[in-house]
Amino acid sequence: QVQLVESGGGEVQPGGSLKLSCLASGSIDSLDAMGWYRQAPGSQRDLVAAIATDGRTNIADAVKGRFTISRDNAKNTVTLQMNSLKVEDTAVYYCIATPRIGAPYWGKGTLVTVSS
Repeated sequence: QVQLVESGGGEVQPGGSLKLSCLASGSIDSLDAMGWYRQAPGSQRDLVAAIATDGRTNIADAVKGRFTISRDNAKNTVTLQMNSLKVEDTAVYYCIATPRIGAPYWGKGTLVTVSS
């Protein structure tokens, strides 16, 4: 089992920045890719960014150039730096960790609100 705890959500004005962190604990040696999804009210949960153990990344077009994902394997953390935030980035952001075998693990989510 793997436990994921997100932190760093909050409210920010358009154009501002936030940094989300996700700390993994438990059977972390089983993990492959980690990343972030988000879900706005009334919408489906969509991929924001993912990063493999070797550092390869997959960034959604909607946030490319504004969001950066990074991973510290020694600290079992994955971080999402969000710059130039827009109102449409408002959502609950979920950390995801994918094991080499089996279903992915999800965090409980952290709310990001971008509002003037």
